[in-house]
Amino acid sequence: MPLRLDSRSSNFTALFSNMLLESRSNGDDVDEVVKEIISNVRLYGDTALVDYILQFDGFKTTPKNFLVEESEIKAGFNACSKDIIHALEIARNRIIEFHEHQIPKDLFFTDSQGLKLGYRWNAIPSVGLYVPGGRAAYPSSMLMGAIPAQVAGVKRVVAVVPTPDGILNPLVMAAASVLGLTEVYRIGGAHAIAALAYGTETVSRVDKIVGPGNAYVASAKRQVYGDVGIDMFAGPSEILVIADKQNDPNWISMDLLAQAEHDESAKAILITDDRSFAEKVSKSVEEHLLTLPRSSIARKSWETYGAIITIPSLEEAVPLANQIAAEHVEIATDNAEKLALGIKNAGAIFLGRYTPEAVGDYVAGPNHILPTSGTSKFSSGLGTLDFMKRTSLIGCDENGLKNVGPIAASLARAEGLDAHASSISIRLKPSE
Repeated sequence: MPLRLDSRSSNFTALFSNMLLESRSNGDDVDEVVKEIISNVRLYGDTALVDYILQFDGFKTTPKNFLVEESEIKAGFNACSKDIIHALEIARNRIIEFHEHQIPKDLFFTDSQGLKLGYRWNAIPSVGLYVPGGRAAYPSSMLMGAIPAQVAGVKRVVAVVPTPDGILNPLVMAAASVLGLTEVYRIGGAHAIAALAYGTETVSRVDKIVGPGNAYVASAKRQVYGDVGIDMFAGPSEILVIADKQNDPNWISMDLLAQAEHDESAKAILITDDRSFAEKVSKSVEEHLLTLPRSSIARKSWETYGAIITIPSLEEAVPLANQIAAEHVEIATDNAEKLALGIKNAGAIFLGRYTPEAVGDYVAGPNHILPTSGTSKFSSGLGTLDFMKRTSLIGCDENGLKNVGPIAASLARAEGLDAHASSISIRLKPSE
């Protein structure tokens, strides 16, 4: 059964703290397996990829078949209905429009001491995008990962896609097609991350890897970080729903299950100020689980990691939400925008009763690749800036160096770095 908490209970603080500390990781065994996979890919390159594709995806292949042919991408596009293609195109356009608002401007000015200062933004040269494709296919993740990279101006965007039994998912290929991607590899799992990070005879390495994945993919991204950039340390999906009794309990229960059906380790939490409403939502969850196609996954998630928290007033939800720091926060109340002002720790906030989290997964525009497991306390969802880097610009003429140089030299000597100081002072001496 899901955890039931009431903030008015004497032991609430302890139980709530235990919930926050609850681990949903798969432990050191996953890390050890991944460490070996990465090592083998670095040592044996394409040969290791062939072996792992057979082991994990169940089909024999050769390096010449790693790359998905453009004709195969087009075939996936053609296999999808016109309605689906139209939906992908609408989603693409909305995501592009939103991320274009994030494009930063360069800065360059001369300050009061005569120094020329500023910064310049440049796109990362190459990016690898992991698109999940195990238990379910996620063309939306391809859109969300590739579009901000393209908007930022990344020249080479590479996608890796698991293909169980060697079968390409038409929806994922259709997404690649509407994005104009041509470098897509039928490689998944930790070995795909290793190939992107270090390169093989067939797969050229990239500068940064982004995108969600299972525990093995997440572990691989952690282990290659530093040799290559990554977007974030992502864990299982999660949602916090703040709702009052004015909601239809069937709507709220389905919002909770929409996250629970992702993964057995997903987490869904309801906070409400009405005990009767909490009971109605709980009952509705059980009813939906009887017919939900992915009910076994959703039930495991809900019963293991789900929680319903009752509070005296909705205002009390704000500090609790900031402690939870959830990936997704739905505020299904009349005063959603007001409550949202107080919530500082969240990957994305969904305002009002008519904003289910799922609309953000596909078509709203903001990115759905978001920080999980409390990391929204210090990180943000994927965006255009994640595919750009800022370089500072500093320029001194003779007068500018005279104005600031002695100060810098003084600080250098105080740190015991005499060569630093001399590199400044030598320029300040009159020429002989």
